[in-house]
Amino acid sequence: MSGRLRDRSSSQAKRHSHHQTTTTVAAVAMPNFLTETLPCPFGELATNLSDSALRETAYEILVGACRSTGGKPLTYISQSERNSERTATPTLTSTASLQRSLTSTAASKVKKALGLRSSGRKKVSGESDSERVKKAVTIGEMLRVQMGISEQTDSRVRRALLRVAAAQLGRRIESIVLPLEMLQQLKPSDFPNQGEYEAWQRRNLKLLEIGLLLHPLLPLDKTDTAPQRLRQIIRGALEKPLETGKNNESMQALRSIVLSLACRTFDGSASETIHWADGFPLNLRIYQMLLEACFDVNDETSVIEEVDEVLELIKKTWVVLGMNQMLHNLCFLWILFNRYVATGEVEGDLLFAANNLLMEVEKDSKSMKDPNYSKILSSTLSAILGWAEKRLLAYHNYFHSDNTELLECVVSVGVLSAKIMVEDISHEYRKKRKEIDVAHERVDMYIRSSLRTAFFQIMEKVKSSKRSSNKNQQNQLPFLSILAQDVSTLAFSEKAIFSPILKRWHPLSAGVAVATLHSCYGNELKQFVSSIGELTPDILQVLRAAEKMEKDLVQIAVENSVDSEDGGKSIIREMPPYEAESVVSNLVKSWIKTRLDRLKEWVDRNLQQEVWDPQANKERFAPSSVEVLRIVDEALEAFFLLPISIHAALLPDLTNGIDRYLQHYISKAKSDCDTLIYRDPEYFCSLNACFDSMFITVKSFGCI
Repeated sequence: MSGRLRDRSSSQAKRHSHHQTTTTVAAVAMPNFLTETLPCPFGELATNLSDSALRETAYEILVGACRSTGGKPLTYISQSERNSERTATPTLTSTASLQRSLTSTAASKVKKALGLRSSGRKKVSGESDSERVKKAVTIGEMLRVQMGISEQTDSRVRRALLRVAAAQLGRRIESIVLPLEMLQQLKPSDFPNQGEYEAWQRRNLKLLEIGLLLHPLLPLDKTDTAPQRLRQIIRGALEKPLETGKNNESMQALRSIVLSLACRTFDGSASETIHWADGFPLNLRIYQMLLEACFDVNDETSVIEEVDEVLELIKKTWVVLGMNQMLHNLCFLWILFNRYVATGEVEGDLLFAANNLLMEVEKDSKSMKDPNYSKILSSTLSAILGWAEKRLLAYHNYFHSDNTELLECVVSVGVLSAKIMVEDISHEYRKKRKEIDVAHERVDMYIRSSLRTAFFQIMEKVKSSKRSSNKNQQNQLPFLSILAQDVSTLAFSEKAIFSPILKRWHPLSAGVAVATLHSCYGNELKQFVSSIGELTPDILQVLRAAEKMEKDLVQIAVENSVDSEDGGKSIIREMPPYEAESVVSNLVKSWIKTRLDRLKEWVDRNLQQEVWDPQANKERFAPSSVEVLRIVDEALEAFFLLPISIHAALLPDLTNGIDRYLQHYISKAKSDCDTLIYRDPEYFCSLNACFDSMFITVKSFGCI
């Protein structure tokens, strides 16, 4: 599976080089009923800080980190110089820095690893090399644009960092509290107006509060008075702008308290690394702003071609933010996945890239046991799994024959997320969990849930159609007969479209699907059969349709189980036969009983009404005998007209009953007319001849 998804990049490159406008199967959009907004799994900050404020902070850290670790000295370029330099040829450097020119045409290794296709930038027709060079910009300039930082803000940040570098005698970025130093170095004169300066100052004070008091890397000591004093200073500064002169008493107090909190270590030893932006979730939220810059500002679904260089620079902030490769992988996974969802799920490549990165996260999770990492891992995967399962538990509503590759990716995302979470929980609680196949269990659940949902949707559709057709007197087929046909169609569609995909995680996917449909229809059939009063042509039609559908489902299950260990016995056990023939047999027996009960009732009533008077009966035979034979004839004729195939098997039930009631009639009739032998022997003999004739007639029907 991993290989199949990773290999998409090479195949896509071939397709796109062949025809730039060709749409890949992977990019087929999932039906977008509602664009979702997923909550950030990194957690909310304890105080309000806007994304723009976090983005500006991220940019300050990025510029400071790159200047701190780069080979070039920190320089400030004025606005006028910046504008004039735009017409000059950029200087190419071989080091990873903000000054690197964007003229490289090398394929992105990151994109290749994630399975993202290249945008394939080409030289514009008629464009000269000199014109193309003039358009080139540096990585730093591109990042500024990508992060939405104005040129004015960029100049101010670089000017402040230059002053910080001079004041701190070249100390590295991880050895200073950047908001504190920025507060010290920038004055109201560096801003267009006083209001903007005060807003900037409040942002930096809030950063100190969040990083040192609300979300510190090391828990605060309850006996330490420094946190309370810092709160008081910040609260006062939020009401009245803080005087930030170097020798100002309030600024010196702020510096002393901030450094005492930022320089703390777990073991109490001295450290060159200062902690102000590496507490969770502040560090992740800042890092999120940096990673967002990997997406093209003009195309929110596209990862920029320079992503390798950008990530190389972003990683320089790790020392400030307390990040590492594993946290980076987890954050980048969320950024890719969330961008896919937030942009309407139209760019399938983003989801495939997230899935490929999720495979790396799976490897990381096995070796990373940090509690903070586990917490973020759990919340991130929970959000991803929740999104995936919303679709997979009803995948018939979201996928079709044209986007099965997308289904494969969503299943992979869901299964991997669930698997990592199960393993992480077992490690967290040091439990030896029973070995279970998470993928098998999850996919089994998805199949059963989605098929049940699809079944009830079809059932509602058939009911609605039936109501409409009844008004127009069209399509008089019974409801369950139509439903049986539609269920068979659904089963064959499942086998052809979805089972080949799901079989990679569940060998008996088609069998589980038809077993679910068999159960759903069986429940409806049971209710129908329990409400039947008598056998009718519609009932027989339903039962025949159910029998045909059942044969289709069993055939699919058997074919799907050919290579299984138990030969499909587990699936077949889930499909107890409807026994439609048995239902028909019971209904016919009930029909026979009803007919025989009517015959007995008629016999008893007419025997009571029969008058054995030779004067009143000129025909010299019992009128009731003729009626008995007529009823018997009608019963036999109606029986053989029943649209069933089991007449021979059930005929004895009918004939034995007729024989019993005929004998009852003859015996009772003879008993009632015994006295005639003395009053009218001739009439008595005629009646006996009539009864003997009845026996002969009954024999001709094969009844006796």
